[in-house]
Amino acid sequence: MNEVKKTAEYRIYQKKSGRYAVQAKGKQWLHGAEKEKVLLDEQLITRLRPKAPPAPEAAEETAAAE
Repeated sequence: MNEVKKTAEYRIYQKKSGRYAVQAKGKQWLHGAEKEKVLLDEQLITRLRPKAPPAPEAAEETAAAE
């Protein structure tokens, strides 16, 4: 693993697969929401936005066309 960034609170590593690992100050690895928050703050990842549901007008148009 290559060290990408080192701060007073944590270290960020990049694995050979391209994924990131975050190690906290006490040498504990972060997982889940904590890890995601750190990576978002450092702008190493972007949060994917869920696809918006179709507009009600579009649903009515497709129903009328059938």
